[in-house]
Amino acid sequence: MRLKSLSWNGVNGWIVCGGEGGLLKVLKLDSSRGVDKKGAGGPSNLSMNQTLEGHNGSVVCVCWNENYRKLTTSDQYGLIIVWMLHKGMWFEEMINNRNKSTARGMSWTSDGQRICIIYEDGYVIVGSVDGNRLWGKELKLELSHVEWSPDGRNILFGTLQCEVYIYDSSGNYLSQLPLYCLDESAAATSIIGVDWYDGAEGVTDANQPTLAIGVENGRLQLMRHEHDDAPVLIDTGLTATNLRWATNGTVLALAGSYGGGGGSGAREVAMVQFYSPYGQHLRTLKVPGSGIQALSWEGGSLRVALAVDTFIYFANIRPDYRWGFFGDTLVAAYAQPERTDSTVLFWNTKTDERVTKYYNKLLSVKAASENCVLANQAEGSPQYQLLLCNAIGSPLDSKYIDVEPTYLSITPYHVVAASHSFLYVWQYRTLMSKLTSVDLGTGSPRRKE
Repeated sequence: MRLKSLSWNGVNGWIVCGGEGGLLKVLKLDSSRGVDKKGAGGPSNLSMNQTLEGHNGSVVCVCWNENYRKLTTSDQYGLIIVWMLHKGMWFEEMINNRNKSTARGMSWTSDGQRICIIYEDGYVIVGSVDGNRLWGKELKLELSHVEWSPDGRNILFGTLQCEVYIYDSSGNYLSQLPLYCLDESAAATSIIGVDWYDGAEGVTDANQPTLAIGVENGRLQLMRHEHDDAPVLIDTGLTATNLRWATNGTVLALAGSYGGGGGSGAREVAMVQFYSPYGQHLRTLKVPGSGIQALSWEGGSLRVALAVDTFIYFANIRPDYRWGFFGDTLVAAYAQPERTDSTVLFWNTKTDERVTKYYNKLLSVKAASENCVLANQAEGSPQYQLLLCNAIGSPLDSKYIDVEPTYLSITPYHVVAASHSFLYVWQYRTLMSKLTSVDLGTGSPRRKE
């Protein structure tokens, strides 16, 4: 049975997959503690593999309510089932069958209180988590996609005509969202995904795009909010099938295929392209098989699951963490919910002393010898700041530079920053000053070599 839908529960780790002929399974991977030579996780075993009976047609839509441990599924005939967990098994809790049209999309609010279900003929239902219907409405639209805003106040509806409309949470029309990513030839294209990162795991920059909209011809539009008139636009060159933000909003994955147009011998290659929220291409993952039907991230954003033909493929993600180690101190940056800056922890691994600092628009962290250097975008200026810090995060020196520190490195004497075309070298300490500081005790406490 070919798979049609897939979703990974970010809190509890269950994976639901739906496919042809009513196929519906809930799986769970036992995370193995073993690590192979390349640092990737070892093989995993299934600790849950339950087949859920109830659908007859292709299960085209599956969606978790992580806060309330519920699962909602729908098939090509419009049958919708809500499942609940009882003593380790999934059971039918509610059934809804409209019998008139296919349910094209379902989306829960980020707090799990309300669900919005859309049908291809334009009918919309919003219900509460306890099964009560809040409202229903017939929109004069052929619907294909639905997504709540992170605060649950607005709903985005995508149509088969490649349009996106904004409604409030009671179903009143507000405005149309312009798709800047469309070109003149876009009449033949369709929307393949609308995904809005809810900010639950923090964003490191208040200016970071969180709303992603993609169309079949491979063009993407990444927006900071629904009224953003200067979104990030990407032309990926793929024939796209779906897109998904990582659960922490740091990476956007776009699945699709490339090629097939270059003569009789060319065949399409299925792949996933990974992008930063600002549109920078991070990596390409090629996948065997005839195309990726669905894509979902694991909670924690370290693995991605792909539905291909009758298989689920898993890929490990290895992010470029911003960290360094010098002396006995580990310095590491991470995002926190409710904060739009980066949290940087200085942790002395010998004494267990910890110091936390906060930096806006932090770009990278590097460490060597007795110092670390932090690079960030300067506030209200096109320049960049290099900040030299000691083991407890106290700034020792800083430089403002015009070179974007795309690459950064530090030695015991130099900081080197480079953009794609310029190199900046800062000699922050000389051999002489180091000798005098050690021998004479000037400028800093006596150090033992």
